Amino acid sequence: MIRRSTMLMDPAGSASLTSSSSSSSRPAPQSTPQFKFIIPQMTPPKAPPKFKWSSHSLPSKEAWKRQAVLQKAKDAEMEKKRIEAQQLIKDAQTTTSSGAAASTQKKKRRTLRPRKAVISLSPKAIAHLKALLDEPEPRMIRVSTRNRGCSGTTYDLQYVTKPEKFDEVVEQDGIKIVIDSRALFSVVGSEMDWIDDKLNTKFVFKNPNSKGTCGCGESFMV
Repeated sequence: MIRRSTMLMDPAGSASLTSSSSSSSRPAPQSTPQFKFIIPQMTPPKAPPKFKWSSHSLPSKEAWKRQAVLQKAKDAEMEKKRIEAQQLIKDAQTTTSSGAAASTQKKKRRTLRPRKAVISLSPKAIAHLKALLDEPEPRMIRVSTRNRGCSGTTYDLQYVTKPEKFDEVVEQDGIKIVIDSRALFSVVGSEMDWIDDKLNTKFVFKNPNSKGTCGCGESFMV
């Protein structure tokens, strides 16, 4: 049994509820829940890229010939440059060797300096020696030194026909005198002079190596 209620509205605005019943064995309808399904939109797959086959054609015989000629010219140019480089290296080595040899030769060459005279003769000494040596048998004057005298060393003059081994021969104005090899360091650079006065008549030596002489002047020390 189903009871129904009805609401009536009067002109005054009041509402009254009336109910009515109906005999029915059908049950009341029940509300059925509704479900809404959301289906995501699928992105359609992209089509695979289309590959393009490149077109290639083999070079012609003329192209091969031109390429061969160009390659041959290039090889010839490279060979020419290689030969020029080798020649430059060879020339540089030759110049360096020549320069080194010239430098070595230049270093070996010694500068020639004026040789210091072992002994020099004064005009008076030359004149007197000419008078002494003017004889049929040629002779020379040999100058040597001896360890004697107050200062330790004296000059010694002797006639000789020829110089001994290692002796030094000095020639000036045609006059030759011999210097004893053992006296070279004592008389080198000296001047031989001749004096003839009331007190002395003898040969004297102006020796720059002398460090002192005795009172009579017969001996010296070096």
